[in-house]
Amino acid sequence: MQTKTIDALRLWWRDINFTAGQRKALAILAISAVSLSAFYIFKPHTAEASAPVVPTIVAPPMLIVDVQGEVKKPGVYELPINSRVNDAIKAAGGSLQSADLSFVNQARLIKDGEQIYIERKISNAIARTRSSSSSLNGILNLNRASAKELEKLPGIGPVLASRIIEYRKINGNFQSIDDLRKVQGIGASTLEKFKSKIRV
Repeated sequence: MQTKTIDALRLWWRDINFTAGQRKALAILAISAVSLSAFYIFKPHTAEASAPVVPTIVAPPMLIVDVQGEVKKPGVYELPINSRVNDAIKAAGGSLQSADLSFVNQARLIKDGEQIYIERKISNAIARTRSSSSSLNGILNLNRASAKELEKLPGIGPVLASRIIEYRKINGNFQSIDDLRKVQGIGASTLEKFKSKIRV
């Protein structure tokens, strides 16, 4: 059956009234059609192009800090997490020439919601009467008091006073009076002795 079909096609091709050039052209067209069909049939399927990935910009976490005292622009500032005291001072325009930075740990990491207070330089004569700036109506400001002023509190001697100052330098200002219990050697009973004589 297959042989008869091939013979019939040969006779049909021979009997067509085409010139030799036309037959050659038809043959080329037929071969091209077969080649194109084979190309599309066996062409490897590629994955559809995926939509372009748009990077998501995530804002870095921020913290709020209040910078007061001897700085050029006192106020509340928003700073990136892991900022240091020095960064807060710079945000406030930098320190004034009158600022006393000797007791400020500028490398300390700041905490969200804390206040950084930069003290003014004082002379030895003024230092003897400093209580007027660190106390109000006899209530001592825990974040501004000197070691000598702290020693006057009931139950606080030179050792505990120095620990309070050191804690303040490392951790920043006390946020509440109860934060004093975080200082080694100061418990609830000791704090009760002078709690009414201090403020933050």
